[in-house]
Amino acid sequence: MLLLLAQLCMSCHDKSSKIANTTVFRYNEHKNIGSLDPAFSKDIADIWATNQLFNGLVQMDDALNVQPCIAKRWEISADALTYSFFLRDDVYFHNDILFGKDSTRTVNATDFEYSLNRLLDKQIASPGSWVLSKVERFKAENDSLFTIKLKQPFPAFLGLLTMKYCSVVPKEIVEHYGSGFRSHPIGTGPFKFKRWEENIKLVFRKNTRYFETDANGKNLPYLEAVSITFLPDKQSEFLQFAQGNIDFVSGLDASYKDEILTANGQLRDLYKNDVNMIRGPYLNTEYLGFYMDTDIPEIQSELIRKAVNYGFDRKKMMIYLRNGVGIPANGGFIPKGLPGYNETTGFDFQPEKAKQLIAQFKKETGLNNPKITITTIGNYLSFCEYIQRELQKIGLTVDIDVIPAATLKDAKANGKLAVFRASWVADYPDAENYLSLYYSKNFAPNGPNYSHFKDVQFDKWYEETFTITDTKKREQLYAKMDSLIMKKAPVVVMFYDEVVRFTRKNVVGLGINPINLLELKKVYKK
Repeated sequence: MLLLLAQLCMSCHDKSSKIANTTVFRYNEHKNIGSLDPAFSKDIADIWATNQLFNGLVQMDDALNVQPCIAKRWEISADALTYSFFLRDDVYFHNDILFGKDSTRTVNATDFEYSLNRLLDKQIASPGSWVLSKVERFKAENDSLFTIKLKQPFPAFLGLLTMKYCSVVPKEIVEHYGSGFRSHPIGTGPFKFKRWEENIKLVFRKNTRYFETDANGKNLPYLEAVSITFLPDKQSEFLQFAQGNIDFVSGLDASYKDEILTANGQLRDLYKNDVNMIRGPYLNTEYLGFYMDTDIPEIQSELIRKAVNYGFDRKKMMIYLRNGVGIPANGGFIPKGLPGYNETTGFDFQPEKAKQLIAQFKKETGLNNPKITITTIGNYLSFCEYIQRELQKIGLTVDIDVIPAATLKDAKANGKLAVFRASWVADYPDAENYLSLYYSKNFAPNGPNYSHFKDVQFDKWYEETFTITDTKKREQLYAKMDSLIMKKAPVVVMFYDEVVRFTRKNVVGLGINPINLLELKKVYKK
């Protein structure tokens, strides 16, 4: 009898474990999470978490198209200044006793007015306040109509509103918890907050009143829960994934890239039966920047800058250093995946041409030993050493200076580095975001133009883009601007990054997108 009872208990335990395993999505966040308040969703770790809990007026699909969310539709005035959003009437906040008898209520336009005002509140000091820099005013016209008026036309504005900063939050809950809202979040998203043991575990549960459905009319989300752990290093995270204890890892870390991938970027045989790999363009341009305001002859010379661009094989660099993950940058500064990208705008590998440019520089200046110094952080030392070896073959001496990330960030912003390694990840999915790095009125430290590049024609075109509402015409102008940058060569574009995700074979519906947003509402496990 005792043996029979023991077997029955084991059977029940196995069954419950199996059910839990197929309804809970498990992942690790090695960078930790700072806040679950969307007004502070600056880092990718925070954005991934708050994306499960909160919604905004609009949302981005995997193809970077702006789609309805809490706003079921919108209208834009003829002068492209006023946006009118018409809200759904079936969106509820997650349950909380502070709402009173019903423990919830519907979202209305006043909630959006409060939420956006929060971003502008200097006492809160949200890092997302810049999202509203082009906004003149916003107003709840009634419960279901919310309007925003811009100071000037800005075609990328809807894309800005998809950022988690612009999520709706309930005034009564936020004001009750104050700064504690970071760990007591109440939103409208597909999952609701359950428990957070900081540095240990974070749990979300299914929101049974979520308003979105799939193509067949079935309520989302499919999963019962999301479980996030906080192992601090990527190698431990990968070990947990390999053992089947978590369902997903993102990115290709040096600690395990050779373990899971071959040199040409394919899954090794050991993992083919248990693991899926999905990859696609990521809106991240990795580059070397030249500081154009310097008096160093090599940096001032377009000949040297172009020689660096022609002088190394980007394709070979990606194979040797990234196992083929990443796109060699033979186009411009606009990355693959964004309208305006042109794969022929930039530079290919032409060592003989690079040697000729070096020789011409020596002849014109009398400097027989041209030399540059590249400043980088430790994580990118291997890339800079590869470029160093290749450029020395064409007659250019290269020194490398490795400094801490915080020091590099400060020195880059204040014009103290002649050549610096950097990357630009899109704040919003529009090429204007990338081209803003070369607009003369954006000189660092007051803007993102770290190279201090200045060109009258470029500035004229940049300002013109704000007045063009025709998408195709704006993309054509973006491409012309990108081509002009490459012609002047204030930058060496190394590669465009890729999103790489590894999942267990039983995970279904986990897509991929160029902004690397983690979307779990349509995910389920077999």
